[in-house]
Amino acid sequence: MATLGLTYARLCAGLNLTRVCNGLSGRRTGLLMHLTRSVSGMTVAQIDEEVAKLLQLKAQIGGDDGKHVFVLKTPKGTRDYNPKQMAIREKVFNTIISCFKRHGAETIDTPVFELKETLTGKYGEDSKLIYDLKDQGGELLSLRYDLTVPFARYLAMNKITNIKRYHIAKVYRRDNPAMTRGRYREFYQCDFDIAGQYDPMIPDAECLRIVYEILSELELGDFRIKVNDRRILDGMFAVCGVPDDKFRTICSSVDKLDKMPWEEVKNEIVKEKGLPEEVADQIGEYVNMQAGGMELAEQLLQDPKLSKSKAACAGLTDIKLLFSFLQLFKVTDKVVFDLSLARGLDYYTGVIYEAILTQAGVAPIPTPQEANGSAGGDDGPVSVGSVAGGGRYDGLVGMFDPKGRKVPCVGVSIGIERIFSIMEQKAETSAEKVRTTETQVMVASAQKNLLEERLKLTSELWEGGIKAEVMYKRNPKLLSQLQHCEDTGIPLVAILGEQELRDGVVKLRNVATREEVDVSRADLVEEIKRRTLQS
Repeated sequence: MATLGLTYARLCAGLNLTRVCNGLSGRRTGLLMHLTRSVSGMTVAQIDEEVAKLLQLKAQIGGDDGKHVFVLKTPKGTRDYNPKQMAIREKVFNTIISCFKRHGAETIDTPVFELKETLTGKYGEDSKLIYDLKDQGGELLSLRYDLTVPFARYLAMNKITNIKRYHIAKVYRRDNPAMTRGRYREFYQCDFDIAGQYDPMIPDAECLRIVYEILSELELGDFRIKVNDRRILDGMFAVCGVPDDKFRTICSSVDKLDKMPWEEVKNEIVKEKGLPEEVADQIGEYVNMQAGGMELAEQLLQDPKLSKSKAACAGLTDIKLLFSFLQLFKVTDKVVFDLSLARGLDYYTGVIYEAILTQAGVAPIPTPQEANGSAGGDDGPVSVGSVAGGGRYDGLVGMFDPKGRKVPCVGVSIGIERIFSIMEQKAETSAEKVRTTETQVMVASAQKNLLEERLKLTSELWEGGIKAEVMYKRNPKLLSQLQHCEDTGIPLVAILGEQELRDGVVKLRNVATREEVDVSRADLVEEIKRRTLQS
């Protein structure tokens, strides 16, 4: 007991908790008894856990001066973003939004939470990841899991049958976070969807073209877009002997092939989901086929078993049509028809697709342990899986419509957080400096007592649409003002002095080259615009 008490005292002393612990009375006795049961044979991890409990207890009862001590951390699976990271994010967002607008999309917004019944039953086995909000004596609510189901609810509620829209907003999933792979509990989604009755595969092909454009413009590295069709999967399961009521759960297992080898997926299908081994082996023959293009679709249309399925034949025919449009859009060098692609969400009804990075060192296939989140720390290199995904969901809107009226939809979601992870790591290893402001010019003075003149010139520049800054000191040193420009990347300095004021000019200095020219005050706005436009 004495040894245990000493251990307890050491823990408290190490945490500067001695005085706090001495005042815990009954709590201290209970905690000591807990330590008595657990100190013997404790591992380092267990000791850390006990220390964490003491820290939490200290935070609850206050610090040494009696004040409450806050635990300063973000919740699990979330993060803060500093100005440099936000500058990178803004650049990525602008690239994506520009692409969406180029394709004629308009934007909407929906609430961050929905009625619980709106979200229930739409995500298959992933429904367990939905965040339910505490009942406040009113409606039962849940945080949105994605932007697609709220979009379908929006269409049904407003009786909209045609729209091409994009939506960029945060969604929430009670997942095991793996921060280094861009997997969080709170994250942005960037969705583009086309709703309406159109001829087959034309909107679908445009969605794939959008993925191609965005990933090419962001210069993330080489990528591949995998394509399949839910009807082909369903037909494949049927001819292999999978019972109808197990299609969705087996689809969820096949969806894990990007994270684990076939043998592990097969083990899950047989041992956990109860399929006979010979059925699983037949599925394996198909999902392990070499990915291809239109020629693979033609080959499967001649397959003795698969050709007996009407659903599979319809899907294969559409895949052939899709590839003919993709050839016209000049993207077939990046798109492959892959039978192993499943995408586990319940609402998909036709074509499905997923984009992955293939460049070595950027997107290695995670180990099963990493895939399960056990290696999801914040350290280590970025490794990401899919960076975009989507598909056709013709029945989702009809689920919300009182009369069951369907609105065919197809869309794509860009995995923005994973892209951010890559862009941030590239910025860290690059010599290029990331600017966190867009300031074009700093208004400076070389002499004292010119604050009023600096403020007047700054106001003139703002009125002319120039992004300008001024130091918040009455008599700042010129060197300090120039150093601020170099540190923050401001390209120009407008320098005022008594001589410049008498002559009606401003000395405009290029921070990078240190070249200085006198510019008429009347021409200053246009000269700054010209120079910053060139850079």
